[in-house]
Amino acid sequence: WRRCEGAPYSTLVPSDEVTINYRHGLPVITLMLPTRSERCQFTVKPVVTTVGAFLQDVQREDKGIERAEVFATDGSKVSDATLMEVLLMNDFKLVINDTAYSVSPPVKDKLNSEHATEMEDIKSLVHRLFVALHLEDHQIRKERELLQKVDHLKEELLPLEQMKARIMNSADAKTSRLLWVGLALMSAQGGALAWLTWWVYSWDIMEPVTYFITYGSAMAFYAYFVLTKQDYIYPHAKDRQFLHYFYRKSKKQHFNVERYNKLKDDLAEAEESLRRLRQPLHLRLPIQEISDKD
Repeated sequence: WRRCEGAPYSTLVPSDEVTINYRHGLPVITLMLPTRSERCQFTVKPVVTTVGAFLQDVQREDKGIERAEVFATDGSKVSDATLMEVLLMNDFKLVINDTAYSVSPPVKDKLNSEHATEMEDIKSLVHRLFVALHLEDHQIRKERELLQKVDHLKEELLPLEQMKARIMNSADAKTSRLLWVGLALMSAQGGALAWLTWWVYSWDIMEPVTYFITYGSAMAFYAYFVLTKQDYIYPHAKDRQFLHYFYRKSKKQHFNVERYNKLKDDLAEAEESLRRLRQPLHLRLPIQEISDKD
C-alpha cells in the first residue's frame, strides 16, 4: 500500500532526506520523488516485501527515476532479494538517479511494547487460523501422495513377487527332496547294519562298526557347529539349506534380493504413514486421543 502527498506538503521534510516511521506496526518510508517534486509514502510489509519490490514501487510511482539502488554503509550493494525486514535493521543508503540519501531506520526495540505484544498476538492468531483452515487440505494432499507412492511401489514389486514365488517353490522342493534323501540314506544304513549283524556277521563283529559310525556322526555334527556356529537342530538346518538354494537360484535368475527388500521396506513405511494419516481424517479425533486409544 502506498500514499502520495502533493507538492504543498513538500516543505514538511527536507528534499534531501528519507524518513522511516512505524504506523500500525508497519514501516512507512517517506521520500521525495525527484521528477514530480512530491513527497510519497510507501508502506511496506517487511516480512514479505523485498528490496527489489520496494524499488520497483518507487520507479512505478515516478517514471523519471532511471536508477534506484540500495547500498550498505560500507558501500556494498544490497541484493534485490533481501527482505525489507533485514534491510531496516541497520542504516543504509538509498540512491535515486544521482542523489544518495542516508537512511537511519528507527530501532524496533524503542517501539511501544504494548503495540509489539499486540502484533505478536495477531501473528499467532493468524498462524492458528491458517493451520485450522488448511490442515485438512494438507492431509488430503499428503494422503493422495502416499496413495500414489503405494501404487507405484506395488507395481514395481509385482514382477519381483512373482519371481520370488517361483524361486521359493523351487528352493522348497529341493529342500524337501534333500530331507527325503537323508531319510532314505538313514533307513538304508539301518537296514544294512541289521543285515550284517543277523545274517552275515555276529554282533561281536558289528558292535565296533556301529560305535565308529556313531562317533563319525558326532564328529559330523561338531564340524557343522564349527562351520556355522549353530547347533545341528533340524528346523534350523532345513531353513539354512532352503536359504542356500534360494540365493543360488536368485543369482541364476538375476533376482535382486536387496532391491526387493528395499521396496518392501518402503512400501511398509508408506502404508504405516498412510494408516497414521487416515486415523485423524476418518475418526475426526486429535492425534493424542488416537495414541491414547492405541
